[in-house]
Amino acid sequence: MKNLKGALACLETSQIKPNYSSLGREYGVDRRTAKKIHLGIINRKRGRKETSKLDQYQELIKSKLNIPGTNKKAVYEYIIMNVDKDIGTYSNFNKYVSKNKDLLIPKKIDVHPRFETEYGEQLQFDWKGPITLHNRSGEEFVFYVFSTTLSASRMHIYEICKYMTREEVQRCLIHCFVKLGGVPKTLLTDNMSSIVNYSEHEFVSEFKAFCKDMGTIPKKCKVRSCETKGKVENCNKFVNWLLPYDREFDTEEELINIMNRINDKINSQVNETTNMTPIGLFQIEKEYLQPLPKQDVIDQYLDCMIPARVSNESLVYYKGTKYSVPPKYINQTVKLQVIDNKLFIYYNTYLITTHELSNQKIQYHETDYAECLRQTMPYKATDEIEEIAKENLELLSRLTK
Repeated sequence: MKNLKGALACLETSQIKPNYSSLGREYGVDRRTAKKIHLGIINRKRGRKETSKLDQYQELIKSKLNIPGTNKKAVYEYIIMNVDKDIGTYSNFNKYVSKNKDLLIPKKIDVHPRFETEYGEQLQFDWKGPITLHNRSGEEFVFYVFSTTLSASRMHIYEICKYMTREEVQRCLIHCFVKLGGVPKTLLTDNMSSIVNYSEHEFVSEFKAFCKDMGTIPKKCKVRSCETKGKVENCNKFVNWLLPYDREFDTEEELINIMNRINDKINSQVNETTNMTPIGLFQIEKEYLQPLPKQDVIDQYLDCMIPARVSNESLVYYKGTKYSVPPKYINQTVKLQVIDNKLFIYYNTYLITTHELSNQKIQYHETDYAECLRQTMPYKATDEIEEIAKENLELLSRLTK
């Protein structure tokens, strides 16, 4: 169109009468259009205001949409059911609301300014889970991931756990401190039920004592303000990298190794904020960490009892081996303690059984196994049960070496 106007201007300057038909063919327009452009006649269509049946319900729609927690679909269904069932499809209703911006009161935008901390100042920690995966044999593994992040360097450390108890929190923190080679000045987390007393809104005394022994100060982020510990919240998304490994592993040790490989990969990626890898920046931050407490202080926390759930095989798991307990404790949570190469298993405060630590995959006491058989085969005589138990345990011993 600009070329046509230019040609007409040249003809006007040369005082040549334009041939509208020729110009129309040359520039792909109708001869009458070429003439109108030359004469300055602009044919404007009169606009008309589009109306909608929904216009009559504007105030109703606006009032309902701005009720906290409601949405467009809910308001549409309300009008269909209570006001006018002939207002059209939800698609048209959605377009109408989107077009009429004044129907929605702008939501208040929460401002979250970014806060940075000095080297060695803060470690953020959190739980992720429960996560359910299966090994190649179809066995189900339900677990949690304890994630920690140094605020300055963004150095991440993950650990797989079966429970979210205070003892597990303390054990994982110690493992983290040992891997880092030092202790940060402060710890930041949310209102974690295992270490926070909700009624008093304070950390439980046992966790306070633990932090004092470690030489650090625990802090809680504000309620419903998880962005305060946004660095560890952000690193939690990487735990989802485990999900594609469903049915791609055999043992718990293999699953832990997968988690460790993912951990190394994450710490080797350039962080968008620091423009450095966490492992690279950690080489600077580690110099600012406080020294680890004495080994006997660490040992007293690592030697504490470990919770474990009794499976329907009447077994508990500890470091690659399953150990038996009396079958009446199936589906109960017991606690494990290792002293002088022996595994002591407690229910509440009662010692229910002991085992010598072993590398064999399954360790049954003959009495526990016989009691399991007695419950599944109540019609068998006691001597028959004992004979079956002895034969099966000998076979099991050969197969699980």
